Amino acid sequence: MPLLAIAAVALPGGRAALAQAQLQVIIPWPAGGGTDIIGRLIQPVMAEALGQPVIIRNVGGAVGTIGTAEVVRARPDGQTLLLTSPNPIALMPSYRPSTPYRAEQLAPVCMVANAPSVMMTPQASGIRSMADLTARARAQPGGVPIVSTPGGMGHLAMSAVERQARVEFNHIPFRGSGDAVLAMHQGSVVLMIAEANLVKQYGLHPVGVLAEQSSRDMPDAPTLRKQGFDLSFGLWTGIFAPAGTPEPVLARLEAGCERTMTAPVVVEGMTRVGHAIEFRGRAAFTAFVRNEVATYARLLQEANIRAID
Repeated sequence: MPLLAIAAVALPGGRAALAQAQLQVIIPWPAGGGTDIIGRLIQPVMAEALGQPVIIRNVGGAVGTIGTAEVVRARPDGQTLLLTSPNPIALMPSYRPSTPYRAEQLAPVCMVANAPSVMMTPQASGIRSMADLTARARAQPGGVPIVSTPGGMGHLAMSAVERQARVEFNHIPFRGSGDAVLAMHQGSVVLMIAEANLVKQYGLHPVGVLAEQSSRDMPDAPTLRKQGFDLSFGLWTGIFAPAGTPEPVLARLEAGCERTMTAPVVVEGMTRVGHAIEFRGRAAFTAFVRNEVATYARLLQEANIRAID
């Protein structure tokens, strides 16, 4: 069945109602970060693929949980979606017991991208390697300011560095990578862990890649494992709908997502901004998210990292 025909039977009122309906994609981060860049890039193609207007709303705050909670509470009619990276889904419900939702209250629609996370620093910081970073931390106990939002992936990774190197950093929380990059250029923080594309986009220096292998886009940046730290964290991006969204609606959204991510203009755009496309449909993405939730719950428990509400 053609995509628009699927859409017509999936929504009450058929094709006419679909043409008038406005799909809202909530990004639970401020503008300017990696997820926002992906959202703005795919927005017009997704609108064409689904045959309806698509708008993007940035609803940042509380490590992505404010915007995510809004989607959880939305009507499960396929008209409100979430585009997010892992933190509010895989980490925050385990880190903060009072998080007002659980991953099961969202229905995975598709994964659109997956890339290694990179530890990065401003060029002027003088930090070029993990050895430089740990040496500075030993010289300034608790005084090296780093981006580390409580309960986020960066917090988890840098806490692991602290344990392995027996050092202590000054963890500074930020609402998103866009805000953090600005602070790095202003000199108020000297290091963060984020999407690899930000290195080139903002002229930063890659200290190390948190993956099994070096990044193809940064072949000279060694992995943290090669520098003596056993750390690997991926930064995936995916689309979710509220749990309870009808099966025909989810099928329409999944088909629209696949059509969007295979469109030549999106492939070219994602390559240009340094985001590696990795499409996974509903079944594969659901299994992937379930594994991520379990993995991060275990890591947080092992690291004894948990919010006190």
